[in-house]
Amino acid sequence: MSIFDLFRRPKLEKRSGMSAGFTAEIMAARESYISGRRGLGELTSTVQACIGLWESGLAMAAVTGTTLLDRRSMALLARSLALRGECVFRVADDMLIPCADWDLSTRNGRPRAYRLSVSEAGVGRSETALAPEVLHVRIGSDMVAPWSGTSPLRRASLTAGLLQAIEGALAEVYETAPIGSSIVPFPESPDTDNETLGRSFRGQRGRVLLRESVNVTAAGGPAPATDWRPASLTPDLASAMTAESLEAARSGILSVFGVLPGLLSPATTGPLVREAQRHLATWVLQPIAELLAEEASAKLGTAVAIDTLTPVQAFDAGGSARAVAGIIEALAAAKAGGLSPAEVQAAFAAADWSEALGK
Repeated sequence: MSIFDLFRRPKLEKRSGMSAGFTAEIMAARESYISGRRGLGELTSTVQACIGLWESGLAMAAVTGTTLLDRRSMALLARSLALRGECVFRVADDMLIPCADWDLSTRNGRPRAYRLSVSEAGVGRSETALAPEVLHVRIGSDMVAPWSGTSPLRRASLTAGLLQAIEGALAEVYETAPIGSSIVPFPESPDTDNETLGRSFRGQRGRVLLRESVNVTAAGGPAPATDWRPASLTPDLASAMTAESLEAARSGILSVFGVLPGLLSPATTGPLVREAQRHLATWVLQPIAELLAEEASAKLGTAVAIDTLTPVQAFDAGGSARAVAGIIEALAAAKAGGLSPAEVQAAFAAADWSEALGK
């Protein structure tokens, strides 16, 4: 059987109308794939800042065991995982070829063959490859489609839509609303003049607009003094709680990407920045690096290790220094007390320090 037979449809294909059938699974997988690339919130500065942190953190990662995972490939992988939830590289000619799109065939929920689309300058190309020839990393996989991943924006599409709606509404307000304009009552004048004056108000921003007074006395006398006070046309955004809603949506998106919201706060201090870096590297980037290292070790035939904590210095330097001082003091006290190396090692193993001491 050739590799092309893996994608060939059988002559008799049975489909089920039930929710757990083959058609439903494929439709759910494609819907998840398409929805992750709709652009909900992807154009906002909050999402791009998170993606930039992922790119920088993985591009700085220390890779041992292979030279194929260079910094450029790691940055491409980070952006693809952040926006699509998965990334595919074709392993060929001692290099990793990034794939723009792909289709796959599975067995027991695991990929066995791929149909890949590779982008080229001018025109792309398509090729087929077996699973051992493809480096496929995915995050946020679902039990319905374990062979595909989901992006953080797809998993929090409601918050992403809220952020996009708020920023889109604010953009429209600042573009079209008569901000800084005000209406000042104007004495009675012919209707033709009022109509011309009314048409001139459209699109005017930051100006004083004149309008005919509406409160006049029955005897035809002058208008009351209260009628001559100007009225502002600037929209009242504070009553709509725009600032609070925007901040809440931004904090939700930051949390989805594993970034502490305090990192982008104007009142952020140095300790909080270091803690945010540790949080991002420990709970988001390093698990992704472990998934990539496991996939690369299986596909490249060599043991691959990736470290994102040390290059970005995502550790407490002061705490590490105090820990080293405590260990040295403990060793000195053990030597003065006449403890054997086995007893000292047992004490360190009880504190789970045996790996740190190289044992």
